Amino acid sequence: MNLKLILLLIFLSTVTCAFAQTHRSEIGIQSDNDSYLLQGSDNYYTDGLFLYYRHALKVNGNDSAFLQNKILGFEFGQKIFNPQSGVITDAKYVDRPFAGYLYIGSTLNFLYKNESNIKISAQLGVVGPSSGAEGVQNFVHNTFGFYHIQGWQYQIKNDPELNLSAEYNKLLARTTGFDVSLSAYTDLGTGFTGAGVGPMFRLGTFNQLFNSASTQSTAIAANRVAPLHQHEFFFYYKPQLNYVAYDATIQGGMFETHNNPGTLEVVQTSQPFVLSNQLGITYTSNRWILDFNAIYHTRDTKVMIYLHQWGAITAIYRFN
Repeated sequence: MNLKLILLLIFLSTVTCAFAQTHRSEIGIQSDNDSYLLQGSDNYYTDGLFLYYRHALKVNGNDSAFLQNKILGFEFGQKIFNPQSGVITDAKYVDRPFAGYLYIGSTLNFLYKNESNIKISAQLGVVGPSSGAEGVQNFVHNTFGFYHIQGWQYQIKNDPELNLSAEYNKLLARTTGFDVSLSAYTDLGTGFTGAGVGPMFRLGTFNQLFNSASTQSTAIAANRVAPLHQHEFFFYYKPQLNYVAYDATIQGGMFETHNNPGTLEVVQTSQPFVLSNQLGITYTSNRWILDFNAIYHTRDTKVMIYLHQWGAITAIYRFN
């Protein structure tokens, strides 16, 4: 590709962004994998795939005095977890259980004019063989000629999950090209119970929290407040302290009896406090939203040998 063509593509992208319009709906896909960080690791949270659909709802009546945007979302996802290696020849090497989590869910995101938001969500899913995690991982490894997985006979047993969560974000301070906000969440369910809090720092060109990829609020029914920028292009850093009260992918079903003699299932005890660091880059245009981030995580269980990390790639297309 020659220099003139590159300059032309940059110009056309800039022009497209300059005439950006609002779109009420968006669909997206997110892929998580530890291989994206090119560190040669293949353990712990090793793979995830998520599909999204979001649609902006009208804000009418008394709500319009303080509510800027309201978005209904639906999602489908799968997470796959391994121990320290994908080749486990004995149960004693399972420092984090083999587990899969498959779910469908819905979200409702309320975004306020004071640049705060509350997003509530509900998920119905399953942990265990019915999640299909073993089959998906074996298919990927066999298709692309990777090593043969061993050890799924020790995975978490089937257990249905109902999980509720709420997320809160609030702008704390902003100057040209930089801002900081508070981010917090709480989970309550049979699969996941806990909470987390931390700041989020953004550097670059970004929009208000009621119209930004940072808060999944780029689907807009009516843009009654002009965005700070026609497109977003920013780096972000999000450290977070997490309290884990229960995690079914580690501890198994909440109402099940585990590690019985004669059964192969291996569960572990979760660490009550986990620190995560997320670094990423986000770009939005008239139609597309692209994000890449890396997450560095302390140990999830008390016997995990390594820290773990993974990358996430998200692509979202806006329409209507």
